[in-house]
Amino acid sequence: MEIKRDLYLTKLIRSMHNGMIKVVTGIRRCGKSYLLFNLFNDYLKTQGVDDEHIIKVDLEDRRNKKLRNPDALLEYIDARIAKEGMHYVMLDEVQWVDEFEDVLNSYLKIPNVDVYVTGSNSKFLSSDVITEFRGRGDEIKVAPLSFSEYFSVFNGSREEAMEEYMTFGGLPKIATMQTNEEKMKYLQTLFKKTYITDILERYKIKNEEELEELINILASSIGGLINPNKLVNTFKSVKNVSISPNTVSFYLEILQEVFMVEKSIRYDIKGKKYIDTPAKYYFADLGLRNARINFRQHEVTHLMENLIYNELRIRELLVDVGVVVVNTKNEEGKSQRKQLEVDFVCNEGSKRCYIQSALRLPNEEKREQELRSLMNISDNFQKFVITEDPIKRYQDENGIVFMNIYEFLLDKESLKI
Repeated sequence: MEIKRDLYLTKLIRSMHNGMIKVVTGIRRCGKSYLLFNLFNDYLKTQGVDDEHIIKVDLEDRRNKKLRNPDALLEYIDARIAKEGMHYVMLDEVQWVDEFEDVLNSYLKIPNVDVYVTGSNSKFLSSDVITEFRGRGDEIKVAPLSFSEYFSVFNGSREEAMEEYMTFGGLPKIATMQTNEEKMKYLQTLFKKTYITDILERYKIKNEEELEELINILASSIGGLINPNKLVNTFKSVKNVSISPNTVSFYLEILQEVFMVEKSIRYDIKGKKYIDTPAKYYFADLGLRNARINFRQHEVTHLMENLIYNELRIRELLVDVGVVVVNTKNEEGKSQRKQLEVDFVCNEGSKRCYIQSALRLPNEEKREQELRSLMNISDNFQKFVITEDPIKRYQDENGIVFMNIYEFLLDKESLKI
């Protein structure tokens, strides 16, 4: 079974011969290697590129351990480059190589070499590495399967696919498994044996229990606001463990660096300013999130919010959590300021839209509750409500567009007006 990753394959094709190092990043097991070594490799062959001009090295494979030495890798690649014809160098998990920046930079000025690499750590493209690449690093970030990609190979209805996707997520291997038991074991083993082990080894963390407990808290809190000080108090009151805010912040940074979670900070829409804490953290894959808490908490409202966030990021929108401050009166008639939340403020250049995730809109009271924040935004950017209710897309008298979750996920133009 081949799952087409046309979004990312197209990006690779467009980046060919641009004089830059193409860097494919993303969480481990999201399909980076398959994209490069299979889909892109097959495309090159359709364009008449022969095998001798495609140089592939899987640096995660222990058989290639000696090539993790930068000089040995350089020598190996050089020996396979002829004077004539374009050569395509593909290096998988290049962060295994010491001084990999020097190796890659060595090919920037060779006109008949086009370099593509994968990495699973976002520090791989931090500002210092970009500097080392002399501004010639071109990042292509790969996510786990989107719902539309998952559904394209799913044998069943879209409702059945959604139930599976919200439970087991979109890591490509999951789409090939037949039983729930297989999927659960795979995700739990992957989390423990790969992700946690990687983090402990890469960042030299000695207190594994603290890190794992923080991941558990994040997994139980998707859709909720998080800040380091609050987490410190949680560790103290629930686990009777003393941990510093700096340590918590460090762990949160690590989880973002390995693409396990993404942070979405709050934006005061009326005040036009960012509020750095608290923030929300969304998991890159719902299956990994569920595996972390042994598939116990299946709150569809929060899972759908995380799902929508991931889809927005796949579409390369910048996504913040919106805050609308309004003046209201309490029961005694005294004025008070209240913060209303807009689930997502999405930006693409000068374009913007606001999105509210509402699992159900069963009555007028619930509808008014979900719309209140949107109704208090005075600008003219488009506003959307995404719901699981079986509705056809429509726009109400206030200009707010309502759509079903399946239309949003399966129609890439669903946010276009």
